[in-house]
Amino acid sequence: MKKALIETYGCTLNRADSESMANILSNSGFRVEHGDSRKINDFDYLIINTCTVKKPTEQKILHRLKALSEKKKKIIISGCMVGANKDLLLSAMPGANLINNSNILRVREAVRDLEEGRRAEYISRELTERASQAGMAGSVIARIPISDGCLSNCSFCETKFARGSLNSFPQDLILKAIRISVSKGSKEIELASQDTGAYGLDKHTNIADLVSLASEIDGKFKIRIGMLNPEHLPRYFDDLLEAYKSEKVYKFIHLPLQSGNDHVLRAMGRNYTTEEFLSYVKEIRKRFKEMSIATDMIVGYPGESEEGFNDSVNILKEFKPAVTNVSKFSKRPHARASRLKQLPNTIIKERSTILSRIARQIENMEKKKFIGRIEEILVTEQNKKSAAGRDENYRAVAIEGNLNLGEFVRARITGNSSACMFGNIILNEFI
Repeated sequence: MKKALIETYGCTLNRADSESMANILSNSGFRVEHGDSRKINDFDYLIINTCTVKKPTEQKILHRLKALSEKKKKIIISGCMVGANKDLLLSAMPGANLINNSNILRVREAVRDLEEGRRAEYISRELTERASQAGMAGSVIARIPISDGCLSNCSFCETKFARGSLNSFPQDLILKAIRISVSKGSKEIELASQDTGAYGLDKHTNIADLVSLASEIDGKFKIRIGMLNPEHLPRYFDDLLEAYKSEKVYKFIHLPLQSGNDHVLRAMGRNYTTEEFLSYVKEIRKRFKEMSIATDMIVGYPGESEEGFNDSVNILKEFKPAVTNVSKFSKRPHARASRLKQLPNTIIKERSTILSRIARQIENMEKKKFIGRIEEILVTEQNKKSAAGRDENYRAVAIEGNLNLGEFVRARITGNSSACMFGNIILNEFI
């Protein structure tokens, strides 16, 4: 039996794409595993699924490819870097076979090219319906792609250059993938997209409708809604909050703010204000007091003044997100902001350190509120000594002992670290 290893970089949508490729190869008789680079000599083929969002990730991928080129392995490169920076990939690994995001359903053909010694590139821009190929492997977590591309034009981002404009996949295919995943034992359904908030706006539907329909599927499972750009919320905000009432939906929402300064937001091409953003947060917490809100912040955007940075600090302190992903601005080749006058790296690093420290302090403070509480936990990971899972609000919880993947248990929260909360199983309280 031929063996393939898939290494994935980047977001949940990339991981969903990797799972789609794995399903196709598995159905063709391959043994497929994800991710452990220490095993590469045990595999016949290696697929590197790339990400182009951040420069450090790009550099890590290029370093990896240069190292692999010396091992003369049979390699396919897929993902966003293929669509955005093909020449960089070929400089690191000349002659590599390439698949862009639109063509991952052709991964079996690409492997056949390797088998027969042909170099090939599958890089046409095609509209695909990948949801039907996803989430069917029977793992505890099923990542279901619901769309590709987006409707935004953020000046700092080149992912749209790689993935193109919005292409929402049909609801019936997505719901079919969820049903099959649940029937095969999946307990956590992650709806994956470049911008979940834009889903369906090209097909006269929206994410609220999709989640409502998914919640009607039989079985005990949890739905995690991916990142939503706040600019789309006015189209369906009330309906979305209604959909969140289902016990099958994690009380978790990822709303990327990016900056606490309206001037910077306009320069970024973000079509909302800080006042509008905070109004959404206020309404969410009015209806769901303990909803976990995650956000993203960029520091050091070109033209960000000291006052603008302080606005970001102050707004974080005001709305206290459960999770904050802080990124240092870095130039991306196809992004408009790369052509602007850049701030010195020393300032960007200093601001990143300050905001990251504040974000961790807020996160730690928010976790401490749950100490002593009893929470229902879905177990999604297990190692030799402990298990880990997610509570109702998608907060990570580590539990000592051996538990079954996909099991729902009740645990008392006993403490926390910067990464997660800790809990002890309440005996006789398995669900």
